[in-house]
Amino acid sequence: MVLRPEQEAEAEAIFRKWGLDFAVVGKTTDDLRFRVIHKGKVEADLPIKELGDQAPEYDRRHVARPPRPALTEKLPEPADYGATLIRILNSPDMSSRRFVWEQYDTFIQGNSLVRPGSDAGVIRVEGTNKALAFAVDVTPRYCAADPYEGGKQAVAECWRNLTAAGAEPLALTDNLNFGNPERPEIMGELVGAIDGIGEASRALAFPVVSGNVSLYNESMGTSIPPTPAIGGVGLIEDATRFATIAFKAEGETVLLAGAPPVWGTHLGQSVYLREIHGREDGPPPPVDLTHEKRTGDFVRALIRDGLATAVHDVSDGGLAVALAEMAMASGIGAAIDAPPGDYPVASWFGEDQGRYLLTARPADLSGIEARAAKAGVSLARLGATGSAELKLGTAAAISVAKLREAHEAWFPAFMAGSAPATP
Repeated sequence: MVLRPEQEAEAEAIFRKWGLDFAVVGKTTDDLRFRVIHKGKVEADLPIKELGDQAPEYDRRHVARPPRPALTEKLPEPADYGATLIRILNSPDMSSRRFVWEQYDTFIQGNSLVRPGSDAGVIRVEGTNKALAFAVDVTPRYCAADPYEGGKQAVAECWRNLTAAGAEPLALTDNLNFGNPERPEIMGELVGAIDGIGEASRALAFPVVSGNVSLYNESMGTSIPPTPAIGGVGLIEDATRFATIAFKAEGETVLLAGAPPVWGTHLGQSVYLREIHGREDGPPPPVDLTHEKRTGDFVRALIRDGLATAVHDVSDGGLAVALAEMAMASGIGAAIDAPPGDYPVASWFGEDQGRYLLTARPADLSGIEARAAKAGVSLARLGATGSAELKLGTAAAISVAKLREAHEAWFPAFMAGSAPATP
């Protein structure tokens, strides 16, 4: 860390309080040089620009991945929507991670405002009325299908999760996990993902401030999927104004912001396609960064003004999974109308980007809808919270307890050796 000289004693006292070593190892200069001095002798003297924004670029030969053809066919409607949702919630990607996080201290000296399981962790900043939100995101199957769109989506998803907590996204760090970059197709994945990350971070004013790279991740010539993990931090100015995914009360209206008129359309590379049909076809859902910014800013303002009682972004698994997660987090069910259009499975399980589920008190609805119209954000009324079941139109009615049982079961069973690692 870098401190002003007058803060040195205060910083040292804090380090000593927590049993940490403290030492002054150098000072800043104004000559754009980086020097390492040992026992009075200059051991290294380097220009800092060549180590930073003017550093040589790592530019190996690379081959861009050809685009995957669109998934143009209409998938058949599930015979049993309830069983389908249960199966998805009980899959490796979508199962609860409680088995892992409950083994660690999630209270952070009593400053945790949101425990694991919501879109972002929220930590109170002691001595202030502020809080920080944290999220980590990436969807490797999107990146494998299209590294550029997958890189964009990873940034947008992290930005969206911070926004759903009510935070203003500040900055991100990346962890670029790829295979052997000496193979042109792997280097192409790296280049595409970085280009997508860069475009999204600029469009969302979400700068990359640090990061690292892990390359050569392969076994027996088979590479891991491209996995550019994005970690982000955001600021909540008023620590009493944040959102979680849990429904707060019965009788509140469920709204969907930022969705197409039919609620969902994109099933390519979806969890539904993979878990139910055993396929990984089509391109990932495209990310419209202008739409992301407009919709996210609208949702964040609702949280700040106390108008949204619960918020959850819609991502893996689509609308049905997001609704189930909100119900499981609260124990409160919801009755959701049948979706418009003639392709319900895409409405329930499509993974279109830039969408948020939120709940609101009936008295606030007209004001929220007026604000949405002014902001140019689509907003649909889906139904209302209540009872102990999640009702998906006329397609299914599943008890929240049964959803939670399926969601919690996979990981402990896998750790005990009684569940498969893959679908």
